[in-house]
Amino acid sequence: MSRIATFEIEYLQYLGPDGRLVREDLPEFAKDRRNLVELFKHMLMVRTFDTKSVALQRTGKLGTYASCLGHEAAHIGIGSAMQYDDVLAPSYREYGAQFMRGVKPRDVLMYWGGDERGNDFSGPPHDYPWCVPIATQCLHAAGAALAFKLRGEPRVAVTCVGDGGSSKTDTYAAINSAGAYTLPFVLCIINNGWAISVPRKAQTGAKTLAQKGIAGGLDCVQVDGNDIIAVRAAMDHALKRARNGHGGSVLELVTYRLSDHTTADDARRYRDDAEVKAAWEREPMSRLRTFLISEGVWSEAEEAAWKEECGKLVDIEVNAYLETKVQPVEAMFDYLYAELPADLEAQRADAIKWEGR
Repeated sequence: MSRIATFEIEYLQYLGPDGRLVREDLPEFAKDRRNLVELFKHMLMVRTFDTKSVALQRTGKLGTYASCLGHEAAHIGIGSAMQYDDVLAPSYREYGAQFMRGVKPRDVLMYWGGDERGNDFSGPPHDYPWCVPIATQCLHAAGAALAFKLRGEPRVAVTCVGDGGSSKTDTYAAINSAGAYTLPFVLCIINNGWAISVPRKAQTGAKTLAQKGIAGGLDCVQVDGNDIIAVRAAMDHALKRARNGHGGSVLELVTYRLSDHTTADDARRYRDDAEVKAAWEREPMSRLRTFLISEGVWSEAEEAAWKEECGKLVDIEVNAYLETKVQPVEAMFDYLYAELPADLEAQRADAIKWEGR
């Protein structure tokens, strides 16, 4: 028997859990420590927003909310690398990436508050809305990437999916299309260890999730998703090769979901306390903080001041959300058809009567 193909998956990491560099060949953006300070500040802003959002849900001012606690490096690394004209097809948790692209926190709150206007982003109008059906956003991104190639536009379609979603047929179809047509496509698999209550080992036999792109002919790498330097470097490389016509990539960003899946979930029912405790020792904020302080470019006093500023900025967004006038019930029929069918017109009339009671 002869061997006709082999493959290997590289692992990318610059900053270890203890905040020390594990390699010295830093990418250009990381050589200027001020860039890392700015990324850290964005990460802290996301964590502040996330904490406030959970509190709003607990006090009845927000519907079910999907926390992004622990994903800050992955999301900020993705969003900070993208250009405005690129397209992001998110799932329902990549707030940091969206904030970097101009989406306002009030948009996120509107969405989780049950108002579909939250999907009318204040950021790039060409980005896709949040996608709750698992993994279908991967196909949307592949379609956008095909359009970019056909038009000869130097744009890249980026999408995110979880470890569970990476096992869906939509993901495989998107990978196959991206490889077959050499599309400017980047798939970020946010491997946080749990597909809601299903552990990674129970939903795939693959040794890595990055290797799922190998069969499609994509460039694949596993990245420490808690290391902002590694995530940003991997994104820069994937976006550059896609923009230059060299095809798509799969980035497996290994992180951890420090929160429940959503505020409707209780992860204590299926997750070990020791596992969560160990994950907190690898989380993205503490390692970058330690590194920046050791480099003399950040301090506890600066962090306290920035936390206070983040709190004020988040409060402005929260107030904007709470002060937004609720749409009338019949608004659910808007923008469905140029002319409503008779049965929906009747339902709309009933909704107006109900609301007037």
